[in-house]
Amino acid sequence: MQNKETQPCCEKFKTMIGGQALIEGIMMRGPKKDAIVIRGKDGLTVEVSDRKLYPDGSFKKWPFFRGMFNFFDSQVTGVKALMRSADLAPEEYNEEPSKFDQWLEKKLGNEKFQQAIIWIAVFLGLGMSIGLFFLLPMLVSSFFDRWIPNLLVLNLFEGIVRMVIFMTYMILVSRMNEMRRVFSYHGAEHKTIRCYEAGLPLTVENVRKMTRLHPRCGTSFLLVVMVISIIVFSIASSGLLAMIPALAAIQGSFLYRLIMVVFKLLLLPVVVGITYEINRWAGKHDNRFTRIISAPGMWMQNFTTNEPDDSMIEVAIMAVEAVLPEEEGEDRW
Repeated sequence: MQNKETQPCCEKFKTMIGGQALIEGIMMRGPKKDAIVIRGKDGLTVEVSDRKLYPDGSFKKWPFFRGMFNFFDSQVTGVKALMRSADLAPEEYNEEPSKFDQWLEKKLGNEKFQQAIIWIAVFLGLGMSIGLFFLLPMLVSSFFDRWIPNLLVLNLFEGIVRMVIFMTYMILVSRMNEMRRVFSYHGAEHKTIRCYEAGLPLTVENVRKMTRLHPRCGTSFLLVVMVISIIVFSIASSGLLAMIPALAAIQGSFLYRLIMVVFKLLLLPVVVGITYEINRWAGKHDNRFTRIISAPGMWMQNFTTNEPDDSMIEVAIMAVEAVLPEEEGEDRW
């Protein structure tokens, strides 16, 4: 049972500050600054940089569109931070570069090599996520379209398969020894944000009392993506069949399955955009409905976060303090 300090009622405000666990450290993103704090081979390293913000009036700030751009930007920034943490981490985390890496660096030069690795990592990461959590469930469910002609039921079945794969993956990853410390830093990030939102001084003692679960975590976002995908895919698939009646005649065939898979993949940016707006709205409100839609993500955080030690909390506090805005309230969600 949570103690009084960890209850949602103690939240004085909601902040847009959020972060990501790294190798022996944390990346924190504020309204105008990004910070990386690593406890590495050379001691404690703090690196702060200005965020590249979209100009006022840009369509990248428009509702729906901003979700797609912010999601991709967060992937790129996260990979850069993770690679930087690997450079600064203790020796046991560092591996000798492969012969391919050495050849690529020699051909491209160090700076271009780093950029190439970042983009390769981003696309591989997105590709693996799409393949594992979207293509595989689509493939599995497609073999049942002969027996489940109702598109809503078929997409619901696909969504269940997707959720099972996602939860199984996260639970298995949480049991890996090398991920335990990363998830502990994840817990430190959440506890520190909780302390900050409660309006308490950022001290190790205060942070330690907080819950490691937070409703505006990326885990919650991914789970909502999966739920929204069921709705969007069902409506869009029905619309496609209505516009192209000939598709119904080939339902169950390889061509039909291929068309549906490609169609759903093209809809993924739409799903991300809608989910971002829902999460943004839910993050600003605290009522029974928002608590219900946040509950599955909060439950999953029991696997993706661990209790941190005091040294990890110190890193999280430094990361939050590094990105606090100069004007109070500028970071309010």
